Amino acid sequence: MFFLMFFAAFQLVLLYLYGRSVIAVDMFLNLVTTNPDEVNELLGSMGIIILVVCIMYLPPLVTAIIGCFKHWTLSNSSVLRLRRIGLLLTILGGISFILSFTGQRPFNPFNDIYPLNIADNIYRAVTRSARTANYHKTSSDFTFAAKSTRPADERELYVIVIGETSRAPQWNLLGYKRNNNEPLNGLSGLTAFRKVISESNTTHKSVPMLLSDVDATTFEDSIYTHKSIITAFKEAGFSTAFFSNQARNHSFIDFFGEEADTCVFIGEVSTRPDNQHHYDEELLSYLRNYLDNSKAVKQLIVLHTYGSHFKYSDRYPHNDAHFTPDSPLEVTAGTRSNLINAYDNTIAYTASVLRGVIDIISEQNSIGAMLYTSDHGEDIFDDNRELFLHASPKPSYYQIHVPMLVWISDALQTYDKSIGHALRQNSDRFVSSSSALFHSALNIAGIVSTTYYDASRSIASPQYKERPPIYLDDHNEGIPLSESGLRKIDFQKFDSLGIRY
Repeated sequence: MFFLMFFAAFQLVLLYLYGRSVIAVDMFLNLVTTNPDEVNELLGSMGIIILVVCIMYLPPLVTAIIGCFKHWTLSNSSVLRLRRIGLLLTILGGISFILSFTGQRPFNPFNDIYPLNIADNIYRAVTRSARTANYHKTSSDFTFAAKSTRPADERELYVIVIGETSRAPQWNLLGYKRNNNEPLNGLSGLTAFRKVISESNTTHKSVPMLLSDVDATTFEDSIYTHKSIITAFKEAGFSTAFFSNQARNHSFIDFFGEEADTCVFIGEVSTRPDNQHHYDEELLSYLRNYLDNSKAVKQLIVLHTYGSHFKYSDRYPHNDAHFTPDSPLEVTAGTRSNLINAYDNTIAYTASVLRGVIDIISEQNSIGAMLYTSDHGEDIFDDNRELFLHASPKPSYYQIHVPMLVWISDALQTYDKSIGHALRQNSDRFVSSSSALFHSALNIAGIVSTTYYDASRSIASPQYKERPPIYLDDHNEGIPLSESGLRKIDFQKFDSLGIRY
């Protein structure tokens, strides 16, 4: 019974965090792609549920082991009583099974019966891992055949910043009550988009979609064969670099980063004294050094930040804490005010890093731009569901409503006025970050001579068209938001934004 007990304990932790749903495929994949330091940070703040799991499962396991070695036996009457209890529970389970057929959603035993669904999800996770490991072979012949439409001697610099766990409702630029975006307020050339949804609430799926032409409708078919926007820029004559403040996780993020001419995961080449964390501002040093030492006329740099990933107070220097108290950070609704203070500090810190990126680009006096969005958002005990974190099998409004910012240089505004005009025109329209970032970056950089570019998906194009929002579910199917597991309270939030679903 050990394996069933192990998954039951895993399921309890899942229910504590997310309130519903079976252990998903993505949860198993997260086990092998998540940084061990992140796991330790989370478990260190979940003392209550860890204690409950230990109390529930350690005594019977220890008792069973002792009983086996000492050859304990039950009396016939005890065996009979336990069999009657087991029969009663089986009958109740059978009734529940029959009642499940009356639901509106089609019944599938491999989705809806525990632990059959666990076994099916493990199989899917193993299959996906094997396909991912074979990515270099399956994508080796892929090409965008991309070309730039601008002169080869025209100086151009573009920086794509991928945020982590940043949710739009917590940004002052997008209407949040706290002024946690001060370095960006009133900045010329900056456009903020407020109706942006990520098509996934998991990093290992959302970041690859952001950096490629793949979205929720094509993910399962194309992610194993397509390359990233880095390759598209290289084919168009750009020198490329990828700098990450996160650890390698043997996923598409690593593979895409390694397509760049320069690829650095800063934790592998830089050490901190006394186990201090690497803050995202270190990425600015790598960006500046790269520009100082590179002689290339055209450059693309991708920065992958740690952003607002839990444990929030570890994502910024303590002297940059604008909102206090920001500790202790226990995973309970009772410490929500501390969690919000710390989370808001991460957003303020991200704003300062983005301003640093913009200042560095501005110093080049060239055609240039910065594009920023986050992979997904975060739940922080926001309503009576008391949900926390992200990557739950069923998403919430807070997990998929993300910020998106685009800044263009004065030189680019002068070179092509239509880009700035289109950005402003589209700023109040619905945007899928997973679909739009790739096409918008190609558009802004003038790399539109490729069959993979779609002007109707670029927020920098007057041809941009809104599409119904979709979500990439745990089985890698692109589904409407109405089928994603969102609740009434989530749809009320989308209604308030004017997002039609």
